[in-house]
Amino acid sequence: MPGPPIFRRDLHFDILIVGAGLAGASLAAALRRSPYRIGLIDGRAPGPAPAGWDSRVYAVSPSSQRFLQDLGTWRHLDAARLTPVHDMAIRGDAGGRIDFSAWDSGVDQLAWIVEAGLMQRELWEGLQRQDNLTLFCPAQPQGLEVRRDAVLLRLTSGEMLQANLAVGADGADSWLRAQAGLPADTLDYGEMGVVANFECERPHRNTAFQWFRRDGVLAWLPLPGQRISMVWSTPEAHAGELLGLDADAFGRRVAEAGGRRLGAFAAPAASAAFPLRLVRVPRIVAPRLALIGDAAHAIHPLSGHGINLGFADARALAGVLLSQAATGDCGDERLLRRYARARAEEVALLQWTTHGLQRLFRPAHPAVSLIRNLGLNLADSLPVVRNMLVRYALG
Repeated sequence: MPGPPIFRRDLHFDILIVGAGLAGASLAAALRRSPYRIGLIDGRAPGPAPAGWDSRVYAVSPSSQRFLQDLGTWRHLDAARLTPVHDMAIRGDAGGRIDFSAWDSGVDQLAWIVEAGLMQRELWEGLQRQDNLTLFCPAQPQGLEVRRDAVLLRLTSGEMLQANLAVGADGADSWLRAQAGLPADTLDYGEMGVVANFECERPHRNTAFQWFRRDGVLAWLPLPGQRISMVWSTPEAHAGELLGLDADAFGRRVAEAGGRRLGAFAAPAASAAFPLRLVRVPRIVAPRLALIGDAAHAIHPLSGHGINLGFADARALAGVLLSQAATGDCGDERLLRRYARARAEEVALLQWTTHGLQRLFRPAHPAVSLIRNLGLNLADSLPVVRNMLVRYALG
């Protein structure tokens, strides 16, 4: 019978993070001052900054901004590419409306609009200088074995890594989650999120716009200057139609869908689309395993909270691990359950809310349309309700 595997010293870790997207990279950065030895595995290697503006942007909440400030990442972001959101205008499909204002809520901004690639590059810059971190990028995991006292993870290169804890931050189709046998309930919305950036004729005045339309949810997010980033969550057939338009016709269609609120739109340099799914994971921890980000949950993008949930996961798990750094085993399931309990309420609330709104605004029946638009108007007419929604969004 073969004996136990022999490990080189540099392949022993306390924590292995699979996935170096925003959630996984921010978790590694949050543990930069800890005594933990960390390995970060991803199929991509850091590359040069792309030309132009990233078509994938996020609305970063003030709570997430503070997290990035604590990591030292925020101050290195190019201030000329950041846009504060001072107002938000939401419109229903039959006269419903609700408006949010940073001024009325007593805050400086409701959110910051930040390019995904900009945050990713700055996190990568810090990770490459992190003393307690070993990067396996690019590298692909191939096999996982969970033992009573360790996790063994084999790479396609043949290297065998050992750790006390493995963290899955590898997206909605998480390899680690599947290998660990943690079930996930997935609902395909039959929709695509179509994204593109536009130059607009009129200034947006730092306002984010959102329309609940009968062909989906259309959002315009302010970018520096007279630019906006569009996210149109729409049925697959309509998404295909949009992507099939030439650039000029696409710009006209998007401007008209928003009532030409910002005038004419110039043709976008590029557009893209991604499938929309709801992913519920009943158990996000197990002995020596934890999930964060889209590996732990995925929601409809209409609330703009997806990346904020991922950052909150990373912050909560880092806090739990740091509390144990000097005294115990970071892979102990009893410890990891503290992280799971800390995240359960917010994740469930956001999944329930976004799924409910997606379902509420999808039917075209006049009676349903009347109810949902009355609901928007009622929320707008009650300052207590409106401010409660803003305060929750601010974290």
